[in-house]
Amino acid sequence: ASTAITCFTRGLDLRKGTEDVLCPANCPLWQFYVFGDGVYASLSSVCGAAIHSGVITNTGGAVRVQTLPGQENYPAVNANGIQSQALSRWASSFSVTAGAKNAALEAVGRSVSTARPSTGKRPKKTLDKKAGNKDCKADVAFLIDGSYNIGQRRFNLQKNFVGKVAVMLGIGTEGPHVGVVQASEHPKIEFYLKNFTATKEVLFAIKELGFRGGNSNTGKALKYTAQKFFSLENGARKGIPKIIVVFLDGWPSDDLEEAGIVAREFGVNVFIVSVAKPTTEELGMVQDIGFVDKAVCRNNGFFSYQMPTWFGTTKYVKPLVQKLCSHEQMLCSKTCYNSVNIGFLIDGSSSIGESNFRLVLEFVSNVAKAFEISDIGSKVAAVQFTYDQRTEFGFTDHTTKEKVLSAIRNIRYMSGGTATGDAISFTTRNVFGPVKDGPNKNFLVVLTDGQSYDDVRGPAAAAQKAGITVFSVGVAWAPLDDLKDMASEPRESHTFFTREFTGLEQMVPDIIRGICKDFLDSKQ
Repeated sequence: ASTAITCFTRGLDLRKGTEDVLCPANCPLWQFYVFGDGVYASLSSVCGAAIHSGVITNTGGAVRVQTLPGQENYPAVNANGIQSQALSRWASSFSVTAGAKNAALEAVGRSVSTARPSTGKRPKKTLDKKAGNKDCKADVAFLIDGSYNIGQRRFNLQKNFVGKVAVMLGIGTEGPHVGVVQASEHPKIEFYLKNFTATKEVLFAIKELGFRGGNSNTGKALKYTAQKFFSLENGARKGIPKIIVVFLDGWPSDDLEEAGIVAREFGVNVFIVSVAKPTTEELGMVQDIGFVDKAVCRNNGFFSYQMPTWFGTTKYVKPLVQKLCSHEQMLCSKTCYNSVNIGFLIDGSSSIGESNFRLVLEFVSNVAKAFEISDIGSKVAAVQFTYDQRTEFGFTDHTTKEKVLSAIRNIRYMSGGTATGDAISFTTRNVFGPVKDGPNKNFLVVLTDGQSYDDVRGPAAAAQKAGITVFSVGVAWAPLDDLKDMASEPRESHTFFTREFTGLEQMVPDIIRGICKDFLDSKQ
């Protein structure tokens, strides 16, 4: 039987090697994220890839999806109304072919603000315009060129292009937020993220921007924007990727390299949109011809974008918007606080007792509190075990910190024996299994107060082989040998012990630091 999917289901969301799916009708073509041609990177929309390859049209239909290994150099190709994007490499791929012809097209549609119904009737679901495009998570600063280099006329064309991008992003309270900084002799923040959350207001503000003139000190403006623009008081949101889109007419009159380093240190994703690249004759006037590669978040082709001229730019709007909305690609936003999955395996055996169990839950809450939990950020799961195991909540059950902390508070004490090995195997399979191919790094924190009745070494080794970093936290009678057998290497820095349950509180900063150190080490 075919599985009904949404317009935005990606290849990496499917679990089988070969899967028959049903794509809905009337998906908004401009919102598809598709990378490659024929063979698509697994972060591509399945239905988008199917339309791009000609397997189905926008009326939907049955598609067979075949999982393939990852590859390098996915090409950018315009086909069937969809501009696919180039990608230098990805860990897994898929291909699409026609599925069962007579499958009923009862696929799940998802209304988006820019989707147009095919009939005169309004679709049942309409996007709340105020909320905006919830599928696009981004805080964007447009760093526009206001130098004499661009001139008044092209400056107005640039404003027009930025306005079109702002409209297509789907600005709203729960969608993208944007602001504008003008680069000239001295940078000027024209408006912040917090100032406007409606497209009409943003368009009016862009229209009112005045041309400043002066040198195009883009490096100075980029550094200033990275340092000053994205503060919480100015409207930046926790857990949402920070993006600066730098518009460059010609070439910068100062150094971009240092500004690019500063932006990366501040967790900002820099895109360079270069217009009218320097000609061969002009290259002698450019301080550093590699300025684009040194300024962008990553030199992988994704963060640089070229337009030949400011005239006829409409066709360049959609591909740029697709890039800005690809939150998984925002590599410079990824920190240990917003890019980890932390599973807590909690001993619920009789020796702990109700009051000590509450101290264990307090420890779990205090660790979880440090992370930016959201649908695109870090995620938390909890399993309680005795001889049996009970999933209290999985990684996708709660997507806000408040809901996670509430779920932890509501965990009820089981009481029973201690089979830690079985519990580790259960958690590896059932809790981490569904997210093993996701973008986040996986961590397991095992909390126990005594000897396990079964082997812990084998299950812990299997968990680590599956890409899970294990921290063991022992209390009271937990044997040090068991704790070390469970912990990841180096075992000394992944093993913790306290005689009393009240000592758990002091371990919280060490666990958080340990997770962050491992996350950073994995990125080297």
